[in-house]
Amino acid sequence: MALLEVIALTAADARAAQEGGADRVEMVADMAADGLTPDPHVVAEARRATTLPMRVMLRANAGFGTTGRELSRLVETARRLRDCGADGFVLGFLDPFGHLDLGATGKLAAAAGPLPWTFHRAIDHAADPAAAWRTLREAHGGPDTVLTAGSPRGVDAGLDVLVRRAAEGPDAASLIMAGGGLRRRHVAPLAAAGVTAFHVGTAVRPDGSWDRPVDPGLVAEWRALVSAARPRDA
Repeated sequence: MALLEVIALTAADARAAQEGGADRVEMVADMAADGLTPDPHVVAEARRATTLPMRVMLRANAGFGTTGRELSRLVETARRLRDCGADGFVLGFLDPFGHLDLGATGKLAAAAGPLPWTFHRAIDHAADPAAAWRTLREAHGGPDTVLTAGSPRGVDAGLDVLVRRAAEGPDAASLIMAGGGLRRRHVAPLAAAGVTAFHVGTAVRPDGSWDRPVDPGLVAEWRALVSAARPRDA
């Protein structure tokens, strides 16, 4: 069955995601910066509010790079978040030239281990997204999910890219989590291409606003939508 992941900012969001039928939540803070690391206390509250798997963002600034000092703080924060109930993490860095920063990413992933992790939309902002995608696909001990819109401008602009990547084979398709401006009209062509994981944020909030809480009814509508979508050969 297709996986539906919902962005949660609070314990109430996490609870609403579960009530609506989501499969997983991604805990973040500060969506004005496209998602930063939440306070461990918030993560602990969310853990008490839901039994869903919970991946937590490890990102300290609005960009996709990091410094040695910042990375050290994130390593320690990952340990605290794991103790607070995180089931996995969301992370990833680019170097100053826009290439994957495998050193920083690997160090943080190792600290987060043995929990699974998602490489987030830094891939969409890479200098060479196709090369970044190949590297992530081939990485030993790499992510089990790549959150991507196929374009820094969102799924509308990147839909064809996602479809082409999914066409590389079942392993490639299973690595993709489509998200970043994902809309209902995108689900059918992505599912037909073999994508089985979908990530939503404003789409499950009234008026599409981060200032509004997750609506269980909207989550339920998305749950039905992604559950009904089928690959072409299904």
